[in-house]
Amino acid sequence: MQSASEFVETHRPAGGRRSSKRDLIVQVFLRQEGHLSAEELADLIRKTDRRISRATVYRTLQWMVDAGIAGKVDFGGGKFRFERAYRHPRHFHFICKTCNQSFEFLSSDIEELIAEVASSRDFSTRQAMLQVYGTCQWCRQGLTPPEVAPAELLFARDALRMAIATERSGREFYNRAARITRDGRARRIFQRLADEEIGHLKKLERRYADLVHEHPTLESQPTFLFFKGAANGLFAAGTEELGGVLDEGQALLIGIRCERGSHAFFKKYGERFDESEGKRIFLEFADEEREHLDLLLREYRHLVARQRRAAPQVRAAGKAAARSNAKAGVRSGRRPA
Repeated sequence: MQSASEFVETHRPAGGRRSSKRDLIVQVFLRQEGHLSAEELADLIRKTDRRISRATVYRTLQWMVDAGIAGKVDFGGGKFRFERAYRHPRHFHFICKTCNQSFEFLSSDIEELIAEVASSRDFSTRQAMLQVYGTCQWCRQGLTPPEVAPAELLFARDALRMAIATERSGREFYNRAARITRDGRARRIFQRLADEEIGHLKKLERRYADLVHEHPTLESQPTFLFFKGAANGLFAAGTEELGGVLDEGQALLIGIRCERGSHAFFKKYGERFDESEGKRIFLEFADEEREHLDLLLREYRHLVARQRRAAPQVRAAGKAAARSNAKAGVRSGRRPA
């Protein structure tokens, strides 16, 4: 994983002057969770080095925003807070105007809409910020809002949930494909993939259990990732299609489409995310789906090749049968139909 210093170096403007004061402010800032005001960061810095002025902290904060090291969030009413970008996945905000707490989330629908509009206007996007203001459920009920876990942990939790849901839907798909397939070779491939899905699923479930054990409040935290297409597993629709399929070639094509879609989904979003545990989960899962996709593609090509080799033999056998039937009809005095 990229270290904090490596992250800063990749975002430092070319030719930018090094400053020990600035580096200290950046280091302290990157160790913080959640959102900080400029005044709160200045107080933290002054506890470390009283020689650093508030003006220097404010200038450095703006430098970090311009460099993509920090994000600036408008809490309304002229109040701005800052959050680190290092190991902090890109996201949007619900901001409660009663308790001033921010609840972060990421939606694939919003991401796609921004990309669609930007593409239609030939606009190259660098950063997208969305703040939605209102009242949280706890303030509406007169309760104290719980402490929200860092976005990185919520992202990792939801990434694992998506991967687990996809593995479960994949296991069901391949088990059903193995049951309905008559071709022995294709059936073995489907059963092999079903067994692999079980193995991958156990690893993901252990990884999820370890994460929750280390952070017990994660289970009750709000959802961070809203990806409708992956909510029930990316193979669910393919499993339904198998209900009317009797041909192993069709079953292989459905599997290829599902694996290709799953690989593209996890790779696409994994590459968009900043360095984090969730990003690694997405990209690792994309690699596994790529392996399954390659296996299905090879098997489909083998099936097509076998069918092509068998076709002349089938035609020859059909002609021989027709000639035999014609001769039998002549011998019996019947006219050929």
